[in-house]
Formats: sequence, C-alpha cells, structure tokens
Amino acid sequence: MTPQAAHLPLLGTIAGFRRFTVPEYHRLTEIGILTENDNVELIEGYLILKMARNPPHDGTIHRILKQLLKGLPPGWDVRVQSAITLTDSEPEPDLAVVREDPDGYLTRHPNAIDVGLVIEVADSTLAGDRADKGRIYARAGIPCYWIVNLPDQQIEVYTLPSGPTALPAYGQRQDFQAGAVVSLTLAGQSVAGFPVQHLLP
Repeated sequence: MTPQAAHLPLLGTIAGFRRFTVPEYHRLTEIGILTENDNVELIEGYLILKMARNPPHDGTIHRILKQLLKGLPPGWDVRVQSAITLTDSEPEPDLAVVREDPDGYLTRHPNAIDVGLVIEVADSTLAGDRADKGRIYARAGIPCYWIVNLPDQQIEVYTLPSGPTALPAYGQRQDFQAGAVVSLTLAGQSVAGFPVQHLLP
C-alpha cells in the first residue's frame, strides 16, 4: 500500500496490489467482472471498497439534495452517488453538481470540467474524505469540495485546488457551523446560500 492510500480500504489483502487505469476499470465492468453489486470505486488506480451506509448518512444526502435543488441555476444538475471520471480515478461522490448534458450523460460520466461542486457526507470516512478524496478532487481541479462532517456537525468547504502537482491539495478551507450560511458557488459565481442547520441532520 502506498502512503497516499493509507486511509483507503483496499480490495484484497495480498502484497503487490495492481493498479488499474480508468479504461481498464471500464472494461472490467463491460465484461461483467465488476457489477453494480461489487460496491467498489476506482481511486488512484486502486479498487476501493465503499463504506456501508447508515440512516444518518443517507438521510443527510437526501436533505442536502432537496436544498441544492431549490438553489440550482439553469444549466446545472445534481447527481447522487454517481461516478465522475478523473484521470486516474472514478469516484462516486455522495453528491455532485454538474453541468447539464444534452444526452443526460448516457454515453459517459461527467469529468472534471463538468463538475462545479462535489460533496461527501462523512462520519466514519472523515479522515479518508479529507486526505484521499480531497487529494484526488484537488488534483483534478474541481473548484469546490464540501465535506459534510457529521461527527463535528459542520460543513468544511475546500477551494483553490492545486491541480496536478506533486502534492495536490486545496489551498483554502473554511468551516461552517449552525447559524452560518454556506454559499453555493458555481463557475466562480455565488448562486445560492444555505443555512448550515438546513443541511445537517
């Protein structure tokens, strides 16, 4: 296991993990080696087991979805636990605000330039969502990343992605707690504001 992958639960326990490219990952799905029942995602070339979901996690996703849909401007859409295609990863964030596609993404997943915001709802996954997911989203240049931090009852907003540097990261983090308003920013413009207590359980 690489130091970068330290937070991630890897599929398999034998030394000498094999990394997969995104096209190889797609091929594994096409030929039926991986199916929707396998509950994995591709992170930096590794097949990663996704965590089991619980009612607070899923309920929070639905709560956020309803708020986002109220404030979303024309030309944007929300995807829930659906894949986005990055250079070496294909994560399935809890929510992603993406540019609308005329074909509804029937022939491809959104890629980094389509994505305005990714959101992960974190409880037991908090460390990995900060380190591992934060790294891949920053490397891809996704402009804004929210972690809805259930243990600490706050929303962590990450902006200023580094892009594909040696140590990719977001340059700015702001934490919002009950009583504050978190802004939805798309394509550099603030388009809506949400009271934190409307997003948290």
